[in-house]
Amino acid sequence: MRRSALGGFQDLEGKHAVVMGGAGFLGSHVCTWLVYSGAQVTCLDNLITGNASNAAHLMGDKRFRLIDYDVTDYMHISGDVDYVMNFASPASPVDYLKWPIHTLKVGAFGTHKGLGLALDKGAVFFLASTSEVYGDPQVNPQPETYWGNVNPIGPRGVYDEAKRFAEAMTLAYNREHGLDTRIVRIFNTYGPRMRADDGRAVPAFFKAALEGTPLPVHGDGSQTRSLCYVDDEVEGILRLLLSDETDPVNIGNPEEVTMIELAEAVQDVVGNHPGIEFHPRPTDDPTVRRPDTTRAEDILGWKAQISLRQGLERTLPWFKDVLGH
Repeated sequence: MRRSALGGFQDLEGKHAVVMGGAGFLGSHVCTWLVYSGAQVTCLDNLITGNASNAAHLMGDKRFRLIDYDVTDYMHISGDVDYVMNFASPASPVDYLKWPIHTLKVGAFGTHKGLGLALDKGAVFFLASTSEVYGDPQVNPQPETYWGNVNPIGPRGVYDEAKRFAEAMTLAYNREHGLDTRIVRIFNTYGPRMRADDGRAVPAFFKAALEGTPLPVHGDGSQTRSLCYVDDEVEGILRLLLSDETDPVNIGNPEEVTMIELAEAVQDVVGNHPGIEFHPRPTDDPTVRRPDTTRAEDILGWKAQISLRQGLERTLPWFKDVLGH
């Protein structure tokens, strides 16, 4: 696959991609890379957790259009379609705990509708799955062969099981209909365009540090996450899209840190140290999270390049702007 001078992929030039959930944080970055690679992009988003402003920089480009649409409904797109990419879902605990039924519906019905569109158009179907399919893992790091440790009836189960079902549905279409499919398991991703109120650690820590209030850490802060800067994540996603790999592939940064270490790193980058305040740990909150990226490295020639410190420094101006600092 050939990279262009703009950082995109020349293999995507002239292609038409339908991006479900393309006005969300990660989906909007995928749309950006696709458009800059010369693709035509139709973005479908009901804007429950996404925001049209995430795609404002693309609105004047004739290769991009945003349609306010609920992807759990029947989808019809005129003309040829080369890729159907499903990034539609509430993705933070704050959001999927607020809309549990919609989260289940978009994972099940939305994926089903997207698969149907891809089958009708002879397109590649790309599913954005998640490391949450591993639940609270008993194996660290997590390889794609690990089946996970998920509580299906816990509050987080609406997201975990929606994604696990979506993976099963995607591979069922591949096996029964011969549909060309891809599945990425996305690990914690951060960067510009995150909502300051989405409840995840990076936005919460930046908001607190910039406002001079103690950073909210759940539990004793010893639980770990592995955070991937959004540019690294999207490059891995597009490499997978352009591959012929059907089985799930982890895309994430294996640099594992505790929540206390992350809080300290954010305070260092902001240059303000208001300290930490401990809060009760949410139900089924994973103890560890770290991707085994061996398959991504071997199959896609991809691995994360941007360190946590570098990524936080690149993200700081966004939160300064949205928080009025």
